[in-house]
Amino acid sequence: MILENIKLKIDEPEEKLFDIAAKKVKGFRYFKILKKSLDARDKENIRWVYTVQVERSPVQEQKKTYKLLKKPERVVIVGSGPSGLFCALRLLQAGICPTIVERGGTIEERIEKTREFFRERKLDEDCNIQFGEGGAGTFSDGKLNTQTKSVENKEVLETFAAFGAPQEITYLNKPHIGSDILRQVIVNIRKYILQAGGTFYFYTRFEDMVLRGGRIHEIVLRDVKTGKERKEQASELVLAIGHSSRDTFSMLERHNISMQQRDFAVGVRIEHLQSEIGKAQYGKMYDRLPPADYKLVSHAGVRSAFTFCMCPGGYVMPAASEAGGVVTNGMSNFARDGKNANAALLAQISRADYDRGNVMDGVAFQRALEQAAFTAGGNCYAAPAQRAEDFISSRCSKGWGEVLPTYEAGTAFFDLNKILPEYVCSSLKSAILDMDRRLKGFAHPDAVMTGVETRFSSPVRIVRDERGESESIKGVYPCGEGCGYSGGITSSAADGLKVGDKIIQKYSF
Repeated sequence: MILENIKLKIDEPEEKLFDIAAKKVKGFRYFKILKKSLDARDKENIRWVYTVQVERSPVQEQKKTYKLLKKPERVVIVGSGPSGLFCALRLLQAGICPTIVERGGTIEERIEKTREFFRERKLDEDCNIQFGEGGAGTFSDGKLNTQTKSVENKEVLETFAAFGAPQEITYLNKPHIGSDILRQVIVNIRKYILQAGGTFYFYTRFEDMVLRGGRIHEIVLRDVKTGKERKEQASELVLAIGHSSRDTFSMLERHNISMQQRDFAVGVRIEHLQSEIGKAQYGKMYDRLPPADYKLVSHAGVRSAFTFCMCPGGYVMPAASEAGGVVTNGMSNFARDGKNANAALLAQISRADYDRGNVMDGVAFQRALEQAAFTAGGNCYAAPAQRAEDFISSRCSKGWGEVLPTYEAGTAFFDLNKILPEYVCSSLKSAILDMDRRLKGFAHPDAVMTGVETRFSSPVRIVRDERGESESIKGVYPCGEGCGYSGGITSSAADGLKVGDKIIQKYSF
């Protein structure tokens, strides 16, 4: 029996759910929370709202079984982000042991590399916040909510929980792991893949492909540390490359792989005091509830603008992956206990804004903004930043107010209006004032704006057919966010499962 719309006061223990269930189902032997959300529409009467399943008999979960007629000779997955790792997990369920190629290092090595970058401004273009084990999401808030309706989403959450994430992510309306816990979960997944027969090549770049008869035959790999190249067989190649693998996109373009331009978005990170966001969302009860978040959209300007990847109690991160460019991103730990809240504040970019006749024009558009931000920050990976009031007035800030920037590589006062296109700036200005009508304080004069945020999504899509393969090169499977098929940790992991299923199906008939 499914019991819906059960409401508890914010200070009532969840054990009370058992008492409510017992009145509905006498002698139940199975109890499971299916959904938990917060109803804060009435700030004087905020409630937790639950949906639970209660049964008199134990419920056994059905597991997928696979029967292969034969196994592929060798499946290689390029990229160890969510899509690559979950593709590997699915293949292992069918007895297929994949090889995972990752240009960056392990989680432990990435942490050290990022600390070195923040401290010494020395960027490793292969191992950084964008590249390495776990992908870009490993240095984020670890948000697991998604707007997609994929049937694989539930499996993704349960798998994360099985590898060490809090069980609550399987039923919270807005689940998150936090960067600190997500890193350990990824390490646990790596260890499992190795024990199950999979292989990892870290610090190994996917340099090129060797084709035969219009399908993949071999791949060319280069050891990042030694520079040595080698060829290895690949009967099936999964491209789980992430949205920042620009050199890989260029290589694929040389092979005339079918790719399309995509719309995307650019803008800044905006920071407020987390306490003020809490007061605006929850009123006087804010300090008795989890750190408040928000999600806002505005059509007040010449372009639609929206917030994305909101990080309660988080930090603005230096997320460059190319020398001479500044990129921002957001991160928070599971506790979300930082002083500031931050979110990407973005305006839509259409293909008409950047199309000059080449599929890589979107990459060039993003890169130009990142290089301009690098110059504005003093050519040292410091980020250009200003107060919101000064941004709206198109003047350079002279000092900070109540909100201090959290960007770890340092900031430099600069008018962001001189970096971003005019239509982006005017849209963001209109959006800030418009969003303030729905979230009091969003237009606070001292809110900190740090630029630039350019990696919202991949500017290209590698086209695949109904079998999951590239339209132009057989045996190549575009996968995840970098190839234009997902946007975020959960949807990327779900796409990895789908691609794994496609490969399994191919060898099951």
